[in-house]
Amino acid sequence: MDQPATRLHEILDRIAAAAKVARREADDVTLIAISKTHPAQRIAPLIEAGQRVFGENRVQEAAEKWPDLRDTCPGIELHLVGQLQSNKAEQAVQLFDCIHSLDRSSLVGALAKAMDKAGRQVPCFVQVNIGAEEQKGGCAIADLPALLAETRAAELPLAGLMCVPPAGIEAAPFFALLGKLADDNGLAGLSMGMSDDFETAVMLGATHVRVGSALFGAR
Repeated sequence: MDQPATRLHEILDRIAAAAKVARREADDVTLIAISKTHPAQRIAPLIEAGQRVFGENRVQEAAEKWPDLRDTCPGIELHLVGQLQSNKAEQAVQLFDCIHSLDRSSLVGALAKAMDKAGRQVPCFVQVNIGAEEQKGGCAIADLPALLAETRAAELPLAGLMCVPPAGIEAAPFFALLGKLADDNGLAGLSMGMSDDFETAVMLGATHVRVGSALFGAR
């Protein structure tokens, strides 16, 4: 029967198999269950099955549904994987445990101010527009060194790099490129890979994979 717990264990098994091929440890890969648009009653079975790391795209949606869920399970870790407006930085810092979409100078300043005010350090992935797609967020590859330097100067905790490759084509070259960019800039974290390509991402060094539909089923 296709239940959330069954799907969760299948995904974890696939991550472990991909890690083994790459001679990595499965425990070095964090599965982020992308729960955007899903109500609390669809998320609860995954929590009951042992999943503790979840991802949301929008600050407001997360603020509405996660406080009650976290009351039932204090060990939840919540990641922001969608674009972040600078005027939502303060709320994001209070709500999330990790931010995957730092992509511009103005957001560096907003997050630094918000973290200072909250007295809370939230690790950030710098999002790279790995396919140079105009419609997508993310820092241009050519601008990455400057943005990383600014982020470090602002003393924001850098978790690594994040990307969303172009749809409909082989993702592996883009994952490999993100890995090289991370190596070149002294970063270990790689947030890459979603439902259709997370195994490839794991084999190419992903430390965090963002899986939604493969866990929750079709919306």
